[in-house]
Amino acid sequence: MRRTIIFAFVVMAALVRKLIMRSDVAYKLLFTPGADNMRTVIGLWKAWYVFEKARRECPAYAEFLKANGFTKVRLKGWIPDLSTIPPMDKANFIKVYSMASRCYGGKLPVRGAVIDQSSGSTGKPTSWVRGPDERKAVARIMQLALREHVGNKQILFVNAFALGPWATGMSVSYSISDECLLISVGPDVDKIVGVMEDFGSEDFLYVIAGYPPFLKMLVDSGRIDWSQYESLAFYGGEGMSEGMRSYLLEAFSEVYGDYGASDLEINIAAENAFTVEVRRLMAANESLRRRINARLSTLPGLERLQDALPHIFQYNQLDYVVETNDQGELMITVGRASNVSPRVRYNIHDNGFVITHRELAALLAAEGVDVGKLPPAIADLPLMLHYGRSDLAASYYGCKIPPTDIEKIVFEIPELARIYNSFRMITAEDAEHNKHLTVAIELVDGVDAPAQAEVDALTEQVFELLGKHNQDYRESARIAAQKGVNARLEFYGFRQGPFVNSDIRLKNRYTEETK
Repeated sequence: MRRTIIFAFVVMAALVRKLIMRSDVAYKLLFTPGADNMRTVIGLWKAWYVFEKARRECPAYAEFLKANGFTKVRLKGWIPDLSTIPPMDKANFIKVYSMASRCYGGKLPVRGAVIDQSSGSTGKPTSWVRGPDERKAVARIMQLALREHVGNKQILFVNAFALGPWATGMSVSYSISDECLLISVGPDVDKIVGVMEDFGSEDFLYVIAGYPPFLKMLVDSGRIDWSQYESLAFYGGEGMSEGMRSYLLEAFSEVYGDYGASDLEINIAAENAFTVEVRRLMAANESLRRRINARLSTLPGLERLQDALPHIFQYNQLDYVVETNDQGELMITVGRASNVSPRVRYNIHDNGFVITHRELAALLAAEGVDVGKLPPAIADLPLMLHYGRSDLAASYYGCKIPPTDIEKIVFEIPELARIYNSFRMITAEDAEHNKHLTVAIELVDGVDAPAQAEVDALTEQVFELLGKHNQDYRESARIAAQKGVNARLEFYGFRQGPFVNSDIRLKNRYTEETK
């Protein structure tokens, strides 16, 4: 009986939601302060409904549940317990079953859907199919989120994400086109310079969206007098250190990112002025950082991240149920039954956890931070603390070095930040099975490598700072030194050495293991 009532409510709520989404004012009612618990419960009901639909109508998912010995979801009062549902990921679900069998009805849509691809940053690119209802829903949410940032200003949106088959670029263009003036140029400095010269600086707020390395490349080109334009930047696809954000803020008035994935959806969670300010407080205050990161001590293997600086996003729990498994990895359920293919407790292997707005406010207050004086958050939506991909860190004598550690250091050394285009952590093992670490720096186009004396000085600075920011590395470096092994810093010209096949249309590759 309770299940019948809950599912009937979910179906009716979906119809009401479609009507509400047509109005900016009505949509904001979904984010009424004080309704956090209600949104959480409804989000769980929607996730349960999606799960039950998937097990009935999606052949691959039914087989997946059978193979994992699943029985049923139990109710605790009116709250469904999703913890008994086996998590899915790319390895155990996406790569095992055909694309058609992963869709409802066991077949691909015949019209209105698009197929896009992930960038393949962890291997071969993967194709994903997205139906019209999913794309419309994501588009409307992006449009409303954009207006939340910029108000009623006339926008010229410059999409500098990679175009073609890649998920982010095409999804952004589709989502934004009805809301503002859009030009999709891809990651091309010449085209963006041309657009800004053609349209001038009088009538538009320029919103430039792209991967962080490209945004830096655009600023470093020196071809735009940013003081003449009103502009802000949106980034996605990978993280950004606060050092890089400060660097980009020399050109843009604001810099915000969002969290999404080709496996799931774009714009699942997003930064705003509140989350950025909290992150900056964490960067400046070790006590606050450790207080907020204390949750990591309960997650096996993540104790090493107690000094890490996470990205902080707010997300709408009406649409997404976000959990953390015992390994500290995020699992996300998309609570939208109209999607072509279900995602239930999907593990993208990102490290992180969720905290309520109330819990975060209490932690801030315990450190003497007056939350009322911070920029306003979006209602009391929960926050996702994201510590990066669990499979994209370099391993070195038992420690893990995430790319964000290196990027942070680069922007702490001004003379390095000015000449750096990208980096890669390269690990190798010699004949005696000693592990070697090289941080390779790709230089900005046209810049020559520093003289050896400067390289030596920068090497000392970089690894001294790495030891300061990553206590596990500090211990690992001590062990390596006993074996006569020291980490190295190497410089390469633009698109040379390990960067010869780099493609600005794709996310940067930050780790490499050689034989």
